[in-house]
Amino acid sequence: MSILWLKAFHVFFMVAWMAGIFYLPRLFVYHAESQHQETKNQFKVMERRLWFFVTPFALLTLILGVLIMYQYGTDWLKASAWLHAKLVLVALFYVYHFYLYYLVKVFAEDKNTKSPRFYRMINELPVLVLLAIVVLAIVKPF
Repeated sequence: MSILWLKAFHVFFMVAWMAGIFYLPRLFVYHAESQHQETKNQFKVMERRLWFFVTPFALLTLILGVLIMYQYGTDWLKASAWLHAKLVLVALFYVYHFYLYYLVKVFAEDKNTKSPRFYRMINELPVLVLLAIVVLAIVKPF
C-alpha cells in the first residue's frame, strides 16, 4: 500500500477518534448537571456506546501510524526529533482515552464526584495538545 494511502487513512481515523473523545467529556458535563435518574441513565448508555464506537478508531490510528513509521524506516525515525515530541503527545492522548473510559465507569456506577466545570476543562484542554500534534506533523519545527 502506498504511504500516501496509509497517511490518508491514518488522518481519517485520527479525526474520527478525536471527534468522539472530544464529545465524550461534553456528555459528562451534561451528565454531571443532570438531576433526574432517567436522564442520567440515558447518558450512561450514550457515554458507553460512544467510547466503544471510537476505540477502534484509536486502534486503527495507532496501527497505521506504526505502519507509516515502518515504511519510512529506522534512519528517518532516529533523525525526526519532531516525531519524538509528537509521539509523546500522542501517548498522552491514549492515556486520556483510557482515563475517559475510567470516567464512563464512574458515571455508570453513579459515583461521580467531579463538577461540570472539571469536565469542561478536560473537554477543552486536549484541543491544545491536538494543535501541537498537528503543528509538529505539518511544520516539523525541529
